[in-house]
Amino acid sequence: MSKPLIVVTGKNGQLGSELEILAPAFEVQYDFLLVDRSQLDLSSNESIDNFFSVHKPSVVINCAAYTAVDKAETDRDAAFQVNAVAVGKLAAFCKAIGALFITVSTDYVFNGNGTSPYLPSDTTDPINYYGASKAEGEKLAITNNPDSIIIRTSWVYSRFGNNFVKTMIRLMGERPSLNVVGDQIGAPTYAADLAAAIMHIVAQKIAGNKHSGIYHFSNSGAISWYDFAVAIGEMTHSNCVVAKIGSEAFPTPAKRPHYSLMDCSSIIQDFGVGQPDWKESLQVCIPLIQK
Repeated sequence: MSKPLIVVTGKNGQLGSELEILAPAFEVQYDFLLVDRSQLDLSSNESIDNFFSVHKPSVVINCAAYTAVDKAETDRDAAFQVNAVAVGKLAAFCKAIGALFITVSTDYVFNGNGTSPYLPSDTTDPINYYGASKAEGEKLAITNNPDSIIIRTSWVYSRFGNNFVKTMIRLMGERPSLNVVGDQIGAPTYAADLAAAIMHIVAQKIAGNKHSGIYHFSNSGAISWYDFAVAIGEMTHSNCVVAKIGSEAFPTPAKRPHYSLMDCSSIIQDFGVGQPDWKESLQVCIPLIQK
């Protein structure tokens, strides 16, 4: 009897790279096909059609996304194709072949005016185009495949790709002082923790868990980017002085939500995933970055 085939898109991104590291631990249960843009190009509807004419996976984990938040303000068609249209198509294909579809979304679907952690059921109201494209992708996924699982996450970092932690470590090694925004509140997500949570959900679903819909996942805790930078400095024993500034002192083409903390209780309740503390996960990741 053949094993379930898990297709992972965006294998070169932070989350895809972490899933690739996890895959060997699951090779007894599943076959994996991790693909990059050369094999499955979400900017091309033809590429998506061709891929699914050949492959019939049991699970599709969509880690691919247009993530250039500021660039998305002007490069709207490209962002919408990858973050919305392609997500809808992937969801529809999974519905047609009876495959589980899991896709990753963002805290940026919220406007940031909240004062308590956002629930998955809270109304979306993005304040930048990246968030708008991701929110539309969520709608298309649910419309085309009501059994889709959408996992919103936030402030993702890892040893792979470009991210805040790696940038801070580099800049702290180059400069005596840094200014970091202190009025945007959320929670970091170590991509390895998110990858583990996704694989836990896959196992649960294959075993018969009936839950689906929109979920939130981040590490536990509530911090600002300034708090995050200070912790990075402490863990790397940096002498760089970190100063707190307001968002208005660091203007960007795309607005960022001031408060995007998410309530992750439903993903823990429905699937029993673990939610490590943000500081503990940062302590795990930093030595891997510094290798």
